Parts: sequence; structure tokens; C-alpha cells
Amino acid sequence: MVVDIWRKIKKKEIAPIYLLYGTEAFLINETKQLLLSHILNEDEKDFNFSAYDLEETPVDVALEDAETFPFLGERKVIFLHNPAFLTAEKSKEKVDHNLTKFEAYLKEPAPYTVMVISAPYEKLDERKKITKELKRNAEIVEAKKLSEHELKKWVAERAKSSGIEFEAIAIDQLLALVGTNMFMIAGEVDKLSLYAAEEKRVNAALVDNLVARSLEQNIFTLIEKVVQRRLDEALRIYYDLLKQNEEPIKILALLAGQFRLIYQVKELSRRGYGQQQIAGYLKTHPFRVKLALGQAGKFSDEELSNLMKLLADADYQMKTGGMNKSLLIEMLLFRMKK
Repeated sequence: MVVDIWRKIKKKEIAPIYLLYGTEAFLINETKQLLLSHILNEDEKDFNFSAYDLEETPVDVALEDAETFPFLGERKVIFLHNPAFLTAEKSKEKVDHNLTKFEAYLKEPAPYTVMVISAPYEKLDERKKITKELKRNAEIVEAKKLSEHELKKWVAERAKSSGIEFEAIAIDQLLALVGTNMFMIAGEVDKLSLYAAEEKRVNAALVDNLVARSLEQNIFTLIEKVVQRRLDEALRIYYDLLKQNEEPIKILALLAGQFRLIYQVKELSRRGYGQQQIAGYLKTHPFRVKLALGQAGKFSDEELSNLMKLLADADYQMKTGGMNKSLLIEMLLFRMKK
């Protein structure tokens, strides 16, 4: 897991080559920043750090830099971004890369250079020789979406690094409120850790009081109020969103998206799919599936079908400009309550 590689970096156990690949941007960004801060001091960064976009620059240029001795200090760090030649996508590149030279470097990297290849792609082409060589010679960081268990473990580890302990129920509450965006979770964990600096402990009540609700979470709560037939509370959430200058069309899109997810999750669950299988099939986070499964049980098939029709009608009216947009959603919520 990526956390294990972070531990090695913090212990100054640095590899000559790193391959960071996957679609979880936070993990790639965090690994790069960690490497930079543990290899170079602030003064050295001006001279011994460089970055190349391989969609714009031939890899040969980066290799020449990698093989040049550091100007000051003992090591240099080089980031290579967007190596599309590692994927199966048809080349749209504006530049030619000398991959034979790159393969040779991977076998014998410069001892004074740390090369970090950042590939923000879901998959690499394992058939290509350059991919095989890279995987054979590099420290691999697979930046994939973390499972619910991994996400909770990561939150606990991040808080622990600040000397703070999160109660298990506090982590559950945090993920329920913020969702699975790791940039947002990291910000909230750091904020809570600062607030709890004296007590050294974060409980669910503190999370509830301090964590800002994401728009998606507000929509989730709004749907919960509709399910419970608490129209006044659902409307209060809606009015609060309008005060925060959220666009009615965006609110409607999120409402439709959540109900669509509930509908799909309910159907796939009935067919015998498990939580992880549903998440893979729908290409969404398992934690979102878990929450949607909880809501799915509160609707009959007929209710969900009617709600999807109401949402489709509201979407049509909003896009054809037949009625005031904010009033349209207000009326939709009244009709949902029935």
C-alpha cells in the first residue's frame, strides 16, 4: 500500500526511480511532495529540482538532465509528467521519444538522481517493453481509489502523524459528511487535528460540529429528509443551498444522480451483486454504494420509478425555461413527499 512507501521515504530509504500511476490525484501529489521535502532542502530546490511534461518535451532532454551532476548538494530530483507512451492509447504526441535510451537509463540510473515518473492513467500497457522495464526497476506507487477500509486506515495514520487519535465512529462520520475526495478529507483531518491539539482525541461530536458538509452530502441528507417525509427540513436544506449560491440546475443534477445510483444499486443488489461488485460495475466508490444501499431499502420499486420520472420532467422544464428554476425544485420536493 502507498502508506508503506511513504513510511520508507520518511525514513530516508529513497529509491532511484519511482513510478506513480493511477487516477487518485491526491496519492500522486502527496508522494511527490513527500519525496521533494525528504530529499532536497529549500535552498537546493532552486538548483536540483526540475520537471518535464513528456507531451511537450522529448524524454531525451530529461535523461540528459538526470545524468548531469547536481549543482549543489548530493542529489537532484526530476519529475516526468504524462508519459503517454506507457499506455495503449494511440499516439497523439507532438514529440518523438528515444525509448531505447530511456530503457538503458532504467537499467543503470544515475546514483545522484531520483527520477519520479507521474502517469495519471487508470491502466498502463503491460505488453510494452518500456512498461515492463519500468515496473522491473522502479518503486511502484499504484494511486488507485482506496477501499473503505484503506480510507479509514489512511485517516487514522494521517491523524496519528500529528499525535491525534480519531475514534472509529468519528472516522465514519467524517467520511459520511465529506465523501471520498481525499483532498477534502485531508483538509478536514488536518483542521480537526489542530483543533484537538490539547485533548489529542477526535470524537464524532467534534466532527459533526466542525466539518463542512459537501454539496453532495447536503443532497444526501436532503434525500434522507424526503424519505422520512420531513418536507420542512428538506426545504430548509434546499434554501440553505440557495443562500450559498448553489445553482438549482446543479442541485437537480445531483438529486437525479443520487436517485439514479439508488435505483441501480437496488437492482444490482437484487440480482445478487455484492457491494464491491456493484462499485466496480458502476465505476463508483464502494463507500457511496454502501450509503446508497442504505437508502435503497427505504423505497419501493414503484416509488423509485415515479421519482425518476419526476426528476426527468423537472430536468426538461428547467432546460426549456418554462418556469423559475428555484421554484421548480421546490415544487419537485413537494411532489416527492407524496
